[in-house]
Amino acid sequence: MASKVIKQVARVITAHRQREGGGFMVRRPLPSGSFDYADPFLMLDHLGPVHYEPGEAVGAPDHPHRGFETVTYILEGGFEHHDSHGNHGVLSPGYVQWMTAGSGVIHSEMPTEELLKKGGNFHGFQIWVNLPAKDKMIKPRYQDVPPENIPWFESADKQTKIKVIAGEVEDVKANIDTHTPIYFLDLRTTGKYSLNIPEGMDAMVYNYHPASILIGQEKTKVNESQLAILKTQGKPVEFEAAESADDGSGKKEARVLVLAGTPIGEKVARYGPFVMNTEDELRQAFKDMQTGHFGEIPGSFERMRKTDEANAKRKQAGKE
Repeated sequence: MASKVIKQVARVITAHRQREGGGFMVRRPLPSGSFDYADPFLMLDHLGPVHYEPGEAVGAPDHPHRGFETVTYILEGGFEHHDSHGNHGVLSPGYVQWMTAGSGVIHSEMPTEELLKKGGNFHGFQIWVNLPAKDKMIKPRYQDVPPENIPWFESADKQTKIKVIAGEVEDVKANIDTHTPIYFLDLRTTGKYSLNIPEGMDAMVYNYHPASILIGQEKTKVNESQLAILKTQGKPVEFEAAESADDGSGKKEARVLVLAGTPIGEKVARYGPFVMNTEDELRQAFKDMQTGHFGEIPGSFERMRKTDEANAKRKQAGKE
């Protein structure tokens, strides 16, 4: 007797497009419409892929955060990070930056000088992860992790590779420290793989690549720019490449981000760059920012000038 197929994909959401930061376009599946929070994940932005001519690249000049964490993952191109606590880093392809905003920080995320001057491709992601009430006012922390410090898992059949940014896959464990239990994986497969996600974690899968993928025991097809919300039912989640290669040699490689976390289960009050638990805490965050408690970063005028010039160049080229 065949075992019953369990439906593991609860819903599929297609990302919408909007401008963010200094004027770059993002694909955003979360929040989207009535689906505004996937505890503990607050936001998922897909940046690019985009090609910039010399002088066109834009980023996000100086802006504040409080009460959560920002996670930036770069596939192509690069960002240069500065913040009001003196941290600085250049994020190249494969890098991950895990920034805990905590009690408050001003930071900037600008294209690298090389990308701005020479042009080139840019592709990456930014994810916002909530913090529990007890950690919202902790000291800000910055983890800048180069690709050589991020481990990969490879399946026995060599058809699946998984970059383990946070969490673990079989015997491969991530090096990044998180405040709440989190899985953040870049899964790439030309075959099939069953992934174990710890019981009690809510999970979602974002397809960032042109090739479709089949997810769950029921094999729900998820296309590029779509987010699958999972209900694992305590069972491993199945992933299978869905499209045949053009030369008939096998399947096209499917690439997805897998995000899973233990729900915090607290009230969320959010507005713009602040995520707290109450409206009073939000008002205090704005007051603290306006009175200079978050600090500042030298060179803010220059970063805004570069952003304005890049936007003007793109507009002149008809790219707005």
